[in-house]
Amino acid sequence: MSDPIDFYFDFGSPYGYFASLRIDELAAKHGRTVTWHPVLLGAIFKVTGMKPNLEQPLRGEYLTQDVGRIARLTGAPFTFPDSAPANGVAASRAFYWLADEHPEQAKLLARAIYHAHFGEGQDIGPADTVAEIAAKTLGSLGIDRAAVTAAIQDPAVKDRLRSEVDDAVERGVFGSPFFIVDGEPFWGWDRLDMVDRWLATGGW
Repeated sequence: MSDPIDFYFDFGSPYGYFASLRIDELAAKHGRTVTWHPVLLGAIFKVTGMKPNLEQPLRGEYLTQDVGRIARLTGAPFTFPDSAPANGVAASRAFYWLADEHPEQAKLLARAIYHAHFGEGQDIGPADTVAEIAAKTLGSLGIDRAAVTAAIQDPAVKDRLRSEVDDAVERGVFGSPFFIVDGEPFWGWDRLDMVDRWLATGGW
């Protein structure tokens, strides 16, 4: 099997949310797996000089219209959160706490956090909210609130997230979602069809 597709996303990104609903199925069609990498766009923007879309004149207004249109097009559950743009630090730390030893559990958690935020409109910034979502999603697998709360404050987990963000910047990641397929970068939910074609043809 070929190398996994790297999927970079920020939990506060609605386009990352839409990509998360499709990327694994798309990859499986081509015999690929996907490695998920939550990152913090706020830290990346310090490198690029960009600002969150919602804080940009005209672009912010466009985004709110565009994401609703994508939700209607795809049938994805969607409620624009009052808390947007969300702080994804706690969610990202919880993910990396699980990712190495339990990657599928980490993906389940990421999907649940994304659904809570963009499917239901919850504020997923607070650590208590992330711990509650994790316990609800993974409680049957032995994950409880106390363990997640402790993990979010674990210095090793904090370092892991910082390392992942630094690595993403080194690889040229500047937005969410961002895909790297055999070294080829693709930015944006609307590039998934191109990723599909690239995988089918071997590139061009």
